[in-house]
Amino acid sequence: MDARILIVDDDPDIHALLLSSLRDIGCQADSASSGEQALALLQSSEYDLVLSDVMMPGIDGLELLHHIQQQRPGTPVVVMTAQSTPENIIRSIREKAYAYFSKPFSADAVVQMVSAALEKPAGSDDIEVLSARPGWIALRLRCKMETADRLVRFFGELPLDLTADEQNDVAFAFRELLINAIEHGGKLDPEKKVDVAYIRLNGALIYQVRDPGEGFSFDKLAHAAIANAPEDPVSHVAVRQAAGLRPGGFGILLMRNIADELVYNERGNEVLLVKYTPQAMR
Repeated sequence: MDARILIVDDDPDIHALLLSSLRDIGCQADSASSGEQALALLQSSEYDLVLSDVMMPGIDGLELLHHIQQQRPGTPVVVMTAQSTPENIIRSIREKAYAYFSKPFSADAVVQMVSAALEKPAGSDDIEVLSARPGWIALRLRCKMETADRLVRFFGELPLDLTADEQNDVAFAFRELLINAIEHGGKLDPEKKVDVAYIRLNGALIYQVRDPGEGFSFDKLAHAAIANAPEDPVSHVAVRQAAGLRPGGFGILLMRNIADELVYNERGNEVLLVKYTPQAMR
C-alpha cells in the first residue's frame, strides 16, 4: 500500500506482531513506546495512520488521540487496549478515532481495518456524538457504508452480558438495520444522515435506528425475503437484480429471529431492536 504507519505501544510483542503484519501488505511502519515519543515523531514526520494503545505511562492513548486531532487533523487513528470500558469507547468516538480494538485481537482484523482506513478515509463529521452516557449512546452518521462498518466495530466492543454467539448475532442484526437505513432510507447519499442510539437497561439492550427516508410498508417489500410466499422463499432475488440492488434481502427475516422484539414506527423509517439480557430472566 506504500503507506507510513506509526505504532504506539509499550508492549514489544504488540510491535512485533503489527510490524510483521503491516509489512506483509507493503506498509512502512515506525514504532514508539510512549505518547511523548509518538508526538515527537508526529511533529517531524507525516503518517498515513496511527495505531495506538490506551494504557501507557505519561500521555495515554486517548490523550494522544486528542493531540493528533489538534496537530494532524485528518490522520486516522486506530485505538487498541486491553482494558476496554464504555467510557473509553465513547471518548474514542468523540475524539474521532477511526476504529477501536480490544486486546487480544486478530492481526488480520487490524490489517483489514487499516486497509479500510487507508483506502476510504473518514470525514471529521462522519460520526457526530449526540449523547455520550454509557447507558445511552446516541450518534448521527453520514449515509456511507464504510461509516456503518466503523460504528458496528465500536458498538461490538461494548459489554453486552450475552454469550459470544448472541453478541455476534446482535452485531449482525444491528449492522443489517444500519445498512438498510443507509441504503434504502438515505439512498447512499453522504449528505444525508442516520440517527442511531444504543440504550442499556437492567434487563435489555435497545438499538434504535432512524433514517431520513420516506419509510416503508411491509406490504410493499417485494425486494425482501420477508415478503415471499412460503412456497417461493427466494422470489425476491429476481426483484433485487432487476432493481440493481446488492445481493441479499434476508435481513429483516433474520433480524426477527435474532431480536426478542423488533418494533417499527408507523412511518416505517425508525426501528427498535430489543434483546433481553440474563437479568431480565431473574
